[in-house]
Amino acid sequence: MAVTADDLDAALSSVVASLRPAAGLDWSVPAGSLEWDCWHTAEHVGDCLMSFAGQLVARPEKRFVRFMAAADKDASPEEVLEFAEAGGRILAATVRTAGPEVRAYHPSGRADPEGFAAMGCVETLLHGDDIAQGLGLAVDPPRDVCARLLARLFPDAARDLADVAARDLADVDPWAALRWSTGRIALPRRAQLKEWRWRAAPSGE
Repeated sequence: MAVTADDLDAALSSVVASLRPAAGLDWSVPAGSLEWDCWHTAEHVGDCLMSFAGQLVARPEKRFVRFMAAADKDASPEEVLEFAEAGGRILAATVRTAGPEVRAYHPSGRADPEGFAAMGCVETLLHGDDIAQGLGLAVDPPRDVCARLLARLFPDAARDLADVAARDLADVDPWAALRWSTGRIALPRRAQLKEWRWRAAPSGE
C-alpha cells in the first residue's frame, strides 16, 4: 500500500488531462469554494510541489527551505498548468532518488519520501478538483491511488470508513473518502469536516 512516485505521476496526469481542455477558458474565476482563482490555485500547486522537492533535497529539520516558486504573471492558463505539472514531475523525480531513511520538516510531522509523495498527490488532486469545479469540469483520479493516500495520510479515517462500509455492505468510493477526509464534502452518516490534519511522518514515528 506504499505511495510512490508513480502514484504522483498518475495523479498529475489525471489532473492535467482533465484541465488542459479548459485552457482557453477564463481562469480568473474562483476555484471551487476557495478564495483563490483558478490561475493562482494552479500556481500554488506548482510552488507547493517544488517546495516538497526542496525539503527532500535540503532536509531541514525545523523549517521549510526559504524560497517560493512562482509562474510568470503573464502566463496563460495553459502555461500555469504546465508550471504546476513541472513542479509535480520534479517532486516525483526527487522522491525516486531519495533513500527511505530521508526525513525533512513538515508542520504535520517529519516526512519521508513516501509522505512527501502522498502529500503532493493530495495537493494535486484536491486543488485540481477545485480548479475543475470553477471551470465546470470534474477530475476523475485513479481510485487505487486514492485508497493508498487514505491509508498513508489519513489512517484513522480510512479505518473508520472501512468499518462503515462493512456495516453497510457497500464500498465507500476512495475519491469521495479522500475529499471527505480533507473537508471538501459530507458522506452518508458523516458530516463535512471543519478541521482536518494528515499524518506526514511514517507510522510509528
